[in-house]
Amino acid sequence: MVMQGTDMKIAETPDDLSEYQMYDAYADWLEREGVKVITEFAFEDLGEVELGPWERKGGSGAVINIPNDHLTNDSHLVEIRPGGKSEPERHMYEEFVYVISGRGATTIWFDESNRQTFEWRAGSLFALPLNAWYQHFNGSGEEPARYLGVTTAPPMMRLYNDLDFIFDTPHAFTGRFDAQSNYFSGEGKLFQSRVWESNFIPNAPDMALYGWKQRGAGGINVMLEMAKNNSRAHISEFPVGTYKKAHRHGPGAHLLILSGEGFSMLWQEGTEYRKAPWKVGGMVIVPGDDMFHQHFNTGATRARYLAIYNGTMGLHKPRANRGWLADKSVKLGGWQIEYEDEDPKVHEVFEADLAKTGATCRMKAFIPYCTGEVGPTSERDT
Repeated sequence: MVMQGTDMKIAETPDDLSEYQMYDAYADWLEREGVKVITEFAFEDLGEVELGPWERKGGSGAVINIPNDHLTNDSHLVEIRPGGKSEPERHMYEEFVYVISGRGATTIWFDESNRQTFEWRAGSLFALPLNAWYQHFNGSGEEPARYLGVTTAPPMMRLYNDLDFIFDTPHAFTGRFDAQSNYFSGEGKLFQSRVWESNFIPNAPDMALYGWKQRGAGGINVMLEMAKNNSRAHISEFPVGTYKKAHRHGPGAHLLILSGEGFSMLWQEGTEYRKAPWKVGGMVIVPGDDMFHQHFNTGATRARYLAIYNGTMGLHKPRANRGWLADKSVKLGGWQIEYEDEDPKVHEVFEADLAKTGATCRMKAFIPYCTGEVGPTSERDT
């Protein structure tokens, strides 16, 4: 076809013979910070992870990335030296903070004349209001304080590709943070479907939980809504000698172990199982897209974990009035594998681990070929 009235020019050689490289603001920020970067998805004990210098944060730290180019979030493992403090900062990405060890306080403000300060300790969970100024303080002059901040920094930095915008935007999101209220008192409100809305959880390992029979084997749970974030969190607990149903979603869900001992299995359809042992203080991050994962309690106490993830996974939101996809069988278009549909190898691995410690499998009510006993059949059984 001949195009008339158009003067077309075809370049025989590029203007620049070097290969074009997309600008990556997140990679630029990591380099600028000079912080240690850890690429891993399983940690047996976050308290034992070796950190590097991160003076701006109050002493030392590391940024944790999963081994996946598609980062929906990251986490910042930070230790504030005894008597130390972080530099004031604000940012246009969300952040959940879980205190691993130590005690201290955080001051948050939009207006210098109207600051709020609240105290925290090991086990506390809170969300930083979007783009509010904040500063952390270690309340001990003898012991360091260590926390994990799960953030949406990677996608936000890459979306805008402008670090000045991320860290120097003056807008105050007053709809997310009311400086006049008792915002971090720990008070909250319970809604249907076990949703708890609050801005501060004083002690997540002891928080009251509610029935979640859909996930199986006597499990209990609470879904957390904090700081009006798109990011989400929930706390789940399940009995001794049991395991939860497998489910899948996008990458980046950070699971912090609050009590118990056991392991998680992770896999994508058609791939081998990856086993990640855990104990109190450990963490497992779902590393792959649409990766199934399943959690197993092999210890002597109930197992509890805190999960923090990007809200784009949709775990809290019903889709097309079909209910929660994370609770719905894959046979019905959901994300969950029912016990009767799971690979028998999964149960074999669980029983083999229990046998090592002489513990009894309590899944007979759900798995006909279980060699153990009938255990909990409702969320309030132990």
